[in-house]
Amino acid sequence: MYISKVSLVNYRNFLNAKFLFKEGINTIIGENGSGKTNLFRAIRLLLEDASLQYSYKLSESDFNRALGNWKGHWIIISIEFDKINNEEAIQALFVHGAGVIGEAHVEKASYNLFFRPKADIRQRLSELTAGDTEGLNAILEPLTIKDNYETFFTGKSTADFNDPQVYKQLVGDFEEVIFPATIDASLFGAKIPHQLSVSKEISFTFIQALRDVISDFHNNRTNPLLTLLKNKSGEIKEEDYQPISDLVKQLNESIESLDDVENIRKDIRTTIQDAVGQTYSPSSLSIRSSVPSEADKLLQSLKLFIGEPDEAYEGGIHELSLGGANLIFLTLKLLEFKYQKSNDTFANFLIIEEPEAHIHNHIQKTLFDKLDYGDTQIMYSTHSTQISEVSNVEKINILAKKMNNAEVYQPSTRLGAESISEIQRYLDAVRTNLLFAKGVILVEGDAEEILIPQMIKKAFGVSLDELGISLINIRSTGFTNVAQLFHNDRIQRKCSIVTDLDEAICDTTILEGDDEPLKKYKNRVAQSKKKGLERKVILDTFIHGNNWINTFYADYTFEVDFIQKGNDFEVVNIIDKVYTHPGVRQQSKEDLESDDVAVYGKRVLTMAKQEGKGWFAILLANEIFWRTNIPEYIIDAVVFAKDSFSNHVIADIVDYRIRKNLEEDDSLDFTACNAILEQYRKGEVELETVIKGIEDVIADDQIVTLLKSIELNVLLG
Repeated sequence: MYISKVSLVNYRNFLNAKFLFKEGINTIIGENGSGKTNLFRAIRLLLEDASLQYSYKLSESDFNRALGNWKGHWIIISIEFDKINNEEAIQALFVHGAGVIGEAHVEKASYNLFFRPKADIRQRLSELTAGDTEGLNAILEPLTIKDNYETFFTGKSTADFNDPQVYKQLVGDFEEVIFPATIDASLFGAKIPHQLSVSKEISFTFIQALRDVISDFHNNRTNPLLTLLKNKSGEIKEEDYQPISDLVKQLNESIESLDDVENIRKDIRTTIQDAVGQTYSPSSLSIRSSVPSEADKLLQSLKLFIGEPDEAYEGGIHELSLGGANLIFLTLKLLEFKYQKSNDTFANFLIIEEPEAHIHNHIQKTLFDKLDYGDTQIMYSTHSTQISEVSNVEKINILAKKMNNAEVYQPSTRLGAESISEIQRYLDAVRTNLLFAKGVILVEGDAEEILIPQMIKKAFGVSLDELGISLINIRSTGFTNVAQLFHNDRIQRKCSIVTDLDEAICDTTILEGDDEPLKKYKNRVAQSKKKGLERKVILDTFIHGNNWINTFYADYTFEVDFIQKGNDFEVVNIIDKVYTHPGVRQQSKEDLESDDVAVYGKRVLTMAKQEGKGWFAILLANEIFWRTNIPEYIIDAVVFAKDSFSNHVIADIVDYRIRKNLEEDDSLDFTACNAILEQYRKGEVELETVIKGIEDVIADDQIVTLLKSIELNVLLG
């Protein structure tokens, strides 16, 4: 079961808004003040058991300001559920409560909150004569929230509450002064009794925006570690804890029996007696150690000590950076959610509000790219371009701030699956990433921008973001204009420049029998080669003496080198999307499968030019898979930008390639290789040993190319 739609009418900064959600992870994007928090508050009023009480305490300020006069209007919050399973217990809840009438098995259900005038006011409004504005004002003027409004929950509704005509039918027409005498329960829903509240049947966790988590850690009510420990303390068996309790008691007794402690006790007693005499002195006085011996109290005295990345020192939460503390706080809240999930609940919902505060860009993207609990619908709000960049375009709601109102857009509405897939890959990279990345790769083409991240992910099982690398398409900016940031005097991070040598793919000698088109083609190829050599001279001169920058060249161009590496299969697969004529398709296939660079090179460049290099790359991205061979110059660029790989990262990549090879050929024996890999994780063998172990089984696999590049990069420093 998941939330498929949330409709908000007249609630806070939403005059009329519809949010559409899907299973899994959903993203709400919007600037500050656009209503992300208000959306979550609305959902919590219906689904969070602890917030149910606040649904009965709505006020004037909860009405949308665009109404002008709120009196007489309704606030409507409607949640639609989809894929409700057929278990008897949940079916009973929704058939009697929120289910859609007329279905043998309820698969969809609505759950609505109406904040409306009480029955006597609604009755008086319905008795008004159409157009009686004076009578309407007389009824509305004295209304107050406290005396004249109520909160009402319904289910089984089929109406679209975002339709203005439906609002008039349910609430009334204030301009024409026409108000309904009765409500059609088949459209707007029947009352749901409190004992059937949906909030009691689901697991729902809300993680609020990370503001001052240091103070939260010091507050017993908001400390997430304390919450976890309290939950766990009740699970400790008495017989398991008794030895610890006995040790604590012995410790207390040992502390109390120290000579200095006993002497101070005697001195306190003597001093009191000397001051006020025996009659008024305490009858007894002792100094006792108060280390708790009870399981719950002892566990609750535990505190987290954390070491920042790449630091040996381990300190308290208050010593962490803001980002480090926020990340730990968020982690504990996620763990709390995992503990709270129950197999007896019908659905699990996790809502996270603006989690990016003070958290490093790549941690944001990696964390939320991996945040998926399978059986849980997750919604998170953000104005971080880093998080939105890894969000699924089909699961994004975009908030646009307007005057006294916010509008909601879904960017994938009415697009076909293929278009959505292509757009997902073509979302613009955030260029400011280069200021925060651990390493940077600069490219100047759409093909490289789109395909390099896809190839790395498919081939090695890790994304560039997981490696801490930002790939930036500089387009017409010029490499030197951007790359000059990376220098001993400026940003001391590795920057790879990826470009083309544009070597001639054919003999450019003009022969006597060449026709004019061929002459033009040869001249064009020769001119490209000339520019490529000039570019190399400029870049080699530019990077000279700067260890933070290196250049990596395709022999020809990206597309030609891609085919040269043995990837004609992927390009052949998109011929039908480029050409329509059967004869041209067949000739193109033969050209691409040729061994002559003059033939396959010309064909692939012709295809790219016809489609546009960016769109050609988008089509090709759909064909990239783990067997796609990455040209060496790109692998070298990634290795240089990453600079240093931990043993665990390398081992994970190797393990990924092993698994992929086994999926294709389960006769391969990686027993010895896996043993070496485990030793390498522990730092017991060198990378050279890992390479040798892999070569013994899959010598031609591109993982060997990657590992040798890493090994060489280490040697070169």
